[in-house]
Amino acid sequence: MPEPDWHIRRADWERDLPRLRAIREAVFVREQRVPLDEEWDAADPGALHLLAELADGTPIGTVRLLPDGQIGRMAVVAPWRGRGVGGALLSAILEVIRDGDHPTPFLNAQLQAIPFYRRHGFRERGGVFREAGIEHRKSVATS
Repeated sequence: MPEPDWHIRRADWERDLPRLRAIREAVFVREQRVPLDEEWDAADPGALHLLAELADGTPIGTVRLLPDGQIGRMAVVAPWRGRGVGGALLSAILEVIRDGDHPTPFLNAQLQAIPFYRRHGFRERGGVFREAGIEHRKSVATS
């Protein structure tokens, strides 16, 4: 059976907030038990958000970029993990960074996701820290 069509596009914060919420709250709040008040912050409205969605508009993944070069809030809903959506979102946000005037990209990687980020050219810097109750390490793009 062929994979359903999906694509990545820049999200419009106001128009796409319900789609962004659907993804981030499913992944971070319900699955990973991040407190709702920690998931959404004052940086969201001014961030650049990408949205992966099916041809019918169903949201399946997202990532955001802050002005300082920090990539974050990357999430793919469970049925779509391991199917290339996360890699495509990361590649797309790195393309935005390359095409613009952005500082060196970095992110706070959950420890279980470090191998994924390494495959995409990120390397850890510094020690382990907790963010929203989950262990992370800062990772910086090397290419």
